[in-house]
This record gives sequence, structure tokens and C-alpha cells, in this order.
Amino acid sequence: MKQQYDRWILIIVILLILIGLMAVYSSTSVISPDIVEKYRKKGVVISQFGFLKKQLFTVLLGLIAMFAAYKVPLQYLKKISIPLLVISLICLVMVFTKLGITAGGARRWIRIWPSSFQPSELVKLSMVIFLSWYMSLSSYRNDKFMSFAIPVGIMGLFQIVFLKQPDFGAVMSLGILTIAMLFLSGIKLRYILSLSIITMPIIFKLISEPYRWKRVAAFLDPWKDPQGSGFQLVQSFIALGSGGIKGVGLGEGKQKLSFLPEVHTDFIFSLIGEELGFIGVIFVIFLFFILFIKGIGIAQKTSDTFAYYLAYGISMMIAIQAVINFAVVTGMVPTKGLPLPFISYGGSSLLVSMTAIGLLLNVSKSSNELSVISSDAKAVKAKSSLLVTRYSLPNKWQRGHGYRRYSRMKRI
Repeated sequence: MKQQYDRWILIIVILLILIGLMAVYSSTSVISPDIVEKYRKKGVVISQFGFLKKQLFTVLLGLIAMFAAYKVPLQYLKKISIPLLVISLICLVMVFTKLGITAGGARRWIRIWPSSFQPSELVKLSMVIFLSWYMSLSSYRNDKFMSFAIPVGIMGLFQIVFLKQPDFGAVMSLGILTIAMLFLSGIKLRYILSLSIITMPIIFKLISEPYRWKRVAAFLDPWKDPQGSGFQLVQSFIALGSGGIKGVGLGEGKQKLSFLPEVHTDFIFSLIGEELGFIGVIFVIFLFFILFIKGIGIAQKTSDTFAYYLAYGISMMIAIQAVINFAVVTGMVPTKGLPLPFISYGGSSLLVSMTAIGLLLNVSKSSNELSVISSDAKAVKAKSSLLVTRYSLPNKWQRGHGYRRYSRMKRI
């Protein structure tokens, strides 16, 4: 019998993508002159359906990538884990070359026709695949310091490049993801605590940078400077508060009219709250929660160590980014440039997230195949036991010496 993937994973992802397409169109259907001028300087001509068309094109590419990830053998994925990590590092360094694109004071993208790509998204997925392979090795020992130091060192290398861009959001998300996977493997807690103590001065130094400190100050009291550093967060609060229970109606939001910056990317969750209200917000959070639970369930079903860590890692990667985005737009953490997976406008995040889902479906299919094989083996074993019992316990009229000899030969 042909084994199937977990259909609920696919249904949830399709729902999130459809919500994203709806929100992207709503947030970009009315284009203000300053946005037109901003993109004109980049040599990009935008129209009412321009952003939606690009997002639909990315969804198409994402479906192809998802199918390819679903079909790739997991054993082959183990073999390319290190090369994939190296390719991610090369792409990350390429942002400092002529192919790099600068926007908003950061250099995080490389130009790839017909659009651009943000390598930091690929780095997170590559790190999950590498850690899954590394922690599934027979030589991996969670009680050895070197087993902890090697992945932390690799993580640190990527974070140094992130800080050069700068991209503090990618630094935080990659750090949380790596430590979470190491903790999952049973690494000694004192190693993690020691790393936390060592990195505290570095984190304090990074936060003390003037533009980052403004974000922290705006996070602590955005109403102190509502027209300056706290403007974006205040407008996000207004959008969420205006939605109420049912929202103002799809397409009827006002904050997208040049009030809330980056409403179609990092703050698209605020738009959903304004137009679909508390019900829409809870529905989106519920979908991400079920996606995470289903991913953990897939990990628990598999007997392969690599597949176990891969399913856990992908589930945590998507969940961590979603939770950080929720926390940013609701003022629970300082502002960071992290999109909402499957929903925010942006090709890099959507493409990588859909590829990750393809791998998760791959693991679910493999787990189902192993379950069927195990069930078949149990059935064969039970049938064999029944035959042995049948020949071992003959009826009264079969208890002759000749039958016992015949039954022994039959079993042989």
C-alpha cells in the first residue's frame, strides 16, 4: 500500500499561505507616492497587483521546492548537510560583494534574477539539517564538551557575518534555534549556562549601540517618542486595538495607508489584527500552534535519529520565528526584522519555509512506511506462531508417532 504524508501539515500550510496572499494584497493594493518613489530609486516599477504577483510567483517556486524536498531521500540529505552549510556561508558572504543589496541601512540580500534573496533564511534551515546529522552520529556524545563546542563555533561564525550586515534578528533566532536543538539532544545544562554567562557582555555591548538602544527604549516606553523611535510600535498598537473582536473588515484597514511602516512584511500580523480582529489573530496563532504540535508528533513517531532531530528542528525553526514576530508586533520584545512565516511578503522566507515543510512531510512519509513495515513484520510473526502452535498441538486422533515426526519435518 502506498504510504501518505501527514495531510494536516499540508492543509495548515496552505491556509497560512492563503491568509498571507490575502493580507499582502490588502496591504499593498493602495500604494502611496512615497512607496512608489522608494522602489523607483531601486529601479523597480510597482503597481496595484505588483506585490501580489511576486508573492504568487514565489508560492509557485515554493511548491516546486516543497515537492523536491518531499522526494529527496533522507540518506542523501545527510550527505549534503555539510556542503549545504558551506553554500549558505558563501551566499551570506556574497552580500558584501557587487551582488549585495542595501536597504534600510542593512546589507542582507543578494540580487538573483528576477528578484533578490536573503541568505540568512537559508542559513537557519541549513543549520537544522547539519545539527540533525551531527547529533545523529554514533560518535556524538552529549556529555562531551567538544560535542557542544563544534556546533556553537559554527553558529558563532554565522552570527559574526550577521552582525556585519547588520541583522540582529537573525543572530537571535539562529542562537535560540541552535541552543534549543542542543538542549533537545541532552547536552549538559552547565555548558549552556556557561555559554550564556560568557555571551552576556557581548549582548550588552551590541544592545548599547545607539540605534539598537533606541529600539530598546521604544520597546520600554513607545509613547515617550510616538513620532520618532516609538512610531512603528505605537501604530502597531493602534492597528491591533482598532480591530476589536471581529475587525474592521477585509481591505478596510487604515494603518496600511502610510501610517504603519513595513506593514506588508514584518508587521503584517498587525494588519490581520486590524482587519480580521481578535478572531483572525487567534486563528492564525492556532494554525501555527497546531503546525508545531503536528511536527513534534511526526518526530515522536520516527525511529530514525536523523529524522527525529530534523522534524523537531524544522518545527522549532518555524515556531521560533512566528513567536518572535508575534512578540514584536505586540510590544513584548524590541523590534526585529523577522517576517512571519508563510504570511509576510518576501520570497526568501516563504521559499525556505515551504522547503522545510517539504522535508517535514518527507519525514512523516518515512515514519508511516516504517510503521507499516513494523506492522507487517508483527503480522508475519503472529502468523508463524499460529502455524507452529497448530503443528505443535495436534488433535487427539493425530497424536500418533508418525504425525509427530511429520510435524517436526514440516516445521523444518
